[in-house]
Amino acid sequence: MLLSKLIEEYPTINLAGNLEVDITGIEHDSRRIREGDIFVAISGYTHDGHDYIEDAIKKGVKAIVHEKKVDLGEGVASILVEDSVDALAYLTSKYFQHPWTNLNMIGITGTNGKTTTTYIIKHILETAGQKSGIIGTLGVVIDKELIKTPNTTPDSLEIQKSLDQMVKAGIEACVMEVSSHALDMKRVNHMAFDVGIFTNLSKDHLDYHKDMETYFNSKLKLFLETKKLNIINTDDAYGRRIVEQTSDRVKTITYGLRDADIFASDIVYQKSRPSFRLNTPKGSLDILLGIPGEFNIYNSLAAAATCFGLGVDLDDIKAGLESFKGVRGRFEEIETNKDFRVILDFAHTPEGVKEALKTIEKFAEGRIIVIIGAGGNRDKTKRPEMGRIAAQYSDLVIVTSDNPRFEDPEAIANDVLKGVLETDTDYRLIIDRKEAINYAIMNFRPKDTIFITGKGHEETISIMGKEIPFNEREIVLDILKKI
Repeated sequence: MLLSKLIEEYPTINLAGNLEVDITGIEHDSRRIREGDIFVAISGYTHDGHDYIEDAIKKGVKAIVHEKKVDLGEGVASILVEDSVDALAYLTSKYFQHPWTNLNMIGITGTNGKTTTTYIIKHILETAGQKSGIIGTLGVVIDKELIKTPNTTPDSLEIQKSLDQMVKAGIEACVMEVSSHALDMKRVNHMAFDVGIFTNLSKDHLDYHKDMETYFNSKLKLFLETKKLNIINTDDAYGRRIVEQTSDRVKTITYGLRDADIFASDIVYQKSRPSFRLNTPKGSLDILLGIPGEFNIYNSLAAAATCFGLGVDLDDIKAGLESFKGVRGRFEEIETNKDFRVILDFAHTPEGVKEALKTIEKFAEGRIIVIIGAGGNRDKTKRPEMGRIAAQYSDLVIVTSDNPRFEDPEAIANDVLKGVLETDTDYRLIIDRKEAINYAIMNFRPKDTIFITGKGHEETISIMGKEIPFNEREIVLDILKKI
């Protein structure tokens, strides 16, 4: 695509150099540049792309997009803009010919439940015969293929690349987890969602957002831009606020366990398969889920409401809900072949841990043992709260490390321990996470349930900038072999 065509409608501060060159790619990471690319220099938290402009030029870029005044010399076009991040979102969307316009775009945001809900929606749509894809925490899924990505919502370049691949693969709908960071950091600028879904809002990411009101307002952005439909959990107070502020602009379908358009009644909690009556404006039907917990009833309601709003038949919604078997690392039970249970989960917020443990309480026959830590370089205020909740809903808490990143693992664990010490619950402090898991399993009693929370699907542990292999599923299976 000609550079002049690529940038023709984007507001720039200054243009210089030859704009009639053919651009063969877009990149913001100088390590991945190929000759003929346009390089977008972004001022990040740890690296500044402007420091790598000279390296990019040596590799043969045709143009540089930048927000700081730099001397590029001759031979390379210069595009000075107000905001390089926004420019990247615009340029990538245009370069890939706005692939999102050829997909039914479904965006989901909230503190908990996003990943499972996206997979349930995908499963229902496929049950109804619609090819679908996912962009989210576990990676990008194009039909059946999984491509791993580093963030819940990747940057705009990766998003548009993935959407382009989906279009070429004949995908009809894309279900995307849209994090508060993505909305705030303009990763989904210059594209639109047909449907927006709100799951819930509880304490998380306050290291970044500082307070709950700012956190809420970042989520709200999604529902102010949707084109066709918003799906809102009105059992959540923040969900009711979203309805108040957005219901006059697009159609809104509410869901919950009480007064809502789509709601569950006659709930019966069995060991691993809750049942309920799914009530919709077009009729009601009985559902027997294959995944446990009240939180999964909410996830299922969100998915059902979305698919209902998209015109999927109730029979397909029922078939999809009942045949869904769960998501890796999301309340995933590991087969022990012993007289105790081991469950892995990604829950890393106070509310997420609480809901998971409330579910375990409903079927636990023996002790509940919780292995819990907290991530480093994240909201410190939630650590004692997580420890307190873990202790309130268990018989033994093992406080350990999670992803310490650039913090001291022992200091993080001690923050979590403060909450545990507010209770009378028995505890152990074992900083080494593998040793903590080993201790719990090797000291099991009949009918115990061991709940390992915080990492779920993750296959590495982050320590001082290094990603060290750490697959909890494999670790558990290895320890089980010793028994």
